[in-house]
Amino acid sequence: MAQIDNLPPLREVIAAHGLDARKALGQNFLLDLNLTSRIARAAGDLSGSDVLEVGPGPGGLTRGLLAEGARRVLAIEKDARCLPALAEIAAAYPGRLEVIGGDALQVDPLQHLTPPIKVVANLPYNVGTELLVRWLTPPSWPPVWTTLTLMFQKEVAERIVARPGSKAYGRLALLAQWRTEARIVLTLPPGAFTPPPKIDSAVVHLTALPEPRFPASAKTLERVVAAAFNQRRKMLRAALKGLDPQIEARLERLGIAPTARAEEIDLEAFCALARDFG
Repeated sequence: MAQIDNLPPLREVIAAHGLDARKALGQNFLLDLNLTSRIARAAGDLSGSDVLEVGPGPGGLTRGLLAEGARRVLAIEKDARCLPALAEIAAAYPGRLEVIGGDALQVDPLQHLTPPIKVVANLPYNVGTELLVRWLTPPSWPPVWTTLTLMFQKEVAERIVARPGSKAYGRLALLAQWRTEARIVLTLPPGAFTPPPKIDSAVVHLTALPEPRFPASAKTLERVVAAAFNQRRKMLRAALKGLDPQIEARLERLGIAPTARAEEIDLEAFCALARDFG
């Protein structure tokens, strides 16, 4: 295993601070510093950006980000047990790492970051999707971040990049692909983590587009997509009837088959439908 800095190996750090991963916090620690450096490199050139990291744990990815040249890293960690280990990293990289103890769902990171901003994180499983949706739905677009490089359970990663016609295709794919270029850049087996999860993990890299691919109101698009996929086994004429009793005629006018199911409808058609609702 390559040595990326002068700090101890992560297994020693975990043993020294008693940092057993806790299921209740969605923790699975990535201990191979070769892998954490690969994830950091997947985010592109970090030298001119501040980086937001959520759930750093003992700091494996944090060390990768700093060793790969991140201008500054803001790490938000809910587990107070990890803070002493992160403080040791901050001491080894003076002025480049700020650690906030708290819940990432409640902390406003923008008070601590200077654009351009990249988000790079091995997200805790229990909050990963909620954080992604928040980052994809800011009050205005383009967002404050330029890229998101995020690790999820592989099945969640596949939902983000899914195409029409697949079982994985749904609200998350449409939300991500409307405003970003999303691709899976790395897949990791359970054995890469401590403790090993039951399924594979994958890193998704999302690059913010200057503007959405097709015009639509974000709120209206979200409402239409949610209605369509909440009853994904139903035909659109039934799934969307709550939005408009005359939905069949509206769909036909837009060239969308009323008998189609949500998973068959592409992003452009959903955006057209959202525009039609005004």
